[in-house]
Amino acid sequence: MSTSSQGAASSSRLKLLIRSITYEATGIRSYELVDPAGEPLPPVEAGSHIDIHVPNGPTRQYSLCNDPSERHRYVIAVLRDEWGRGGSKAIHDQLQVEQIVEVSRPRNNFSLVSGARKHILVAGGIGVTPLKAMAHQLQIDGEDYQLHYCAKTEAHAAFFKELQTELDPARIAFHFDRGNPVDGLDIQALLKVQPEGAHLYFCGPGGFMAACEKASVHWDAGTVHSEHFKAPVPPPASPEALAQAHQGQSGDAEFSVKLASTGAVYGVPADRSIVQVLAEAGVAVETSCEAGLCGACKVGYLEGEVQHNDFILSDDERRTCLTACVSRATSSVLVLDL
Repeated sequence: MSTSSQGAASSSRLKLLIRSITYEATGIRSYELVDPAGEPLPPVEAGSHIDIHVPNGPTRQYSLCNDPSERHRYVIAVLRDEWGRGGSKAIHDQLQVEQIVEVSRPRNNFSLVSGARKHILVAGGIGVTPLKAMAHQLQIDGEDYQLHYCAKTEAHAAFFKELQTELDPARIAFHFDRGNPVDGLDIQALLKVQPEGAHLYFCGPGGFMAACEKASVHWDAGTVHSEHFKAPVPPPASPEALAQAHQGQSGDAEFSVKLASTGAVYGVPADRSIVQVLAEAGVAVETSCEAGLCGACKVGYLEGEVQHNDFILSDDERRTCLTACVSRATSSVLVLDL
């Protein structure tokens, strides 16, 4: 229990060789990662992602986009974002072929649902990466699926030729808007009627995600699945919240967390997260994105009421788990399964 969070995380990382870097589309490169000794890599499921630890730089999460049945390699694709937080630029600028890079073991918060009668995959730009892996898996399994890929032009569509040669072209529809969304996929029309037994999966930039969420709001509960690359921008604060902020009041109340294994209790002030407080106390909780997107810090809880602020946990998971980086309590105490 006294092991540092950083040390625990480091011991679970994989050290992989960058075997190749490939230009895939405008601003997009793919990175093929293999075991330096040629050993098989840990198995993955479609929708999985890994953390990339850039030397002396940031840690970022990227979806695995190759066929999940492949054990000899992981493939990620990275869009260089000049206006982002710097992670994609660091990868483009620093990582080179034959370099060893540390990555996390795969995690999956965006799984395919077994038993669905049809799978509808809708990708926006670089959001195609997890959906490409899903399409590979669905094709192998002989499942009914359709992939809709939205991009500005063919030159901006990563894996354009690969998708048509390795998958059934009849199941893939490309939608190029030339920079005008009106000329692209009519998401509202596509999702207006839910086919019987169908599940929807979508991933892409913020505006695209919002459009998919709005268009599928009437779908049956539990049949809509998505993955965010960035935390959605919160809605504008209410006048009451703005007034509280002006008066120096925080919307987050202080609470305590209790560890079930030791009975130790730690106070979590309004301006600190659970994971920060635990780390300061020497309690190991793995972290990565610290935005409620990756699931690295998911822990169980046994008692208390949780304010879930993540973007990955299902309703079922939220009954017993929380993300320690962003979750807070609406009760005075949370008992953690640690």
